[in-house]
Amino acid sequence: PAERARAALASARVVAVLGASDKPWRAGSYVPEYLANQGYQIIPVNPRLAGQELWGRPVRATLASIGEPVDIIDVFRDSASLPDHIDDLLAMAPLPKWVWLQLGVDHPEFTAAMTSAGIPMVVNRCTLADHQAFGLGPVRW
Repeated sequence: PAERARAALASARVVAVLGASDKPWRAGSYVPEYLANQGYQIIPVNPRLAGQELWGRPVRATLASIGEPVDIIDVFRDSASLPDHIDDLLAMAPLPKWVWLQLGVDHPEFTAAMTSAGIPMVVNRCTLADHQAFGLGPVRW
């Protein structure tokens, strides 16, 4: 629901983007770009782009390699690939405060694993659209 989405965005400072893209026309690029411009610290994750830099940060190959607290994992992957990311996400230390599945992305096995781990989820919502709709201003550090 909207209340969960608002709570996640309002409390977040660090957003890891699973499926970060270097193609500006893809949501995995322009949504994190928007969030970075709003003051969120973006940690891009994409094994194909590992070692490059996006939004002023090095692209990580895996979520588990981040090694710093993350408020939201913003997922830009297709639903069918979500189970492939369960072990990587659950290997994060510390675990993220939220997992956010973008519009049209969901998988029952993935959702069950996050729920079992006690990680709250926002599903079928867009971080950019919600940030704007809720009238949230720039992040204050």
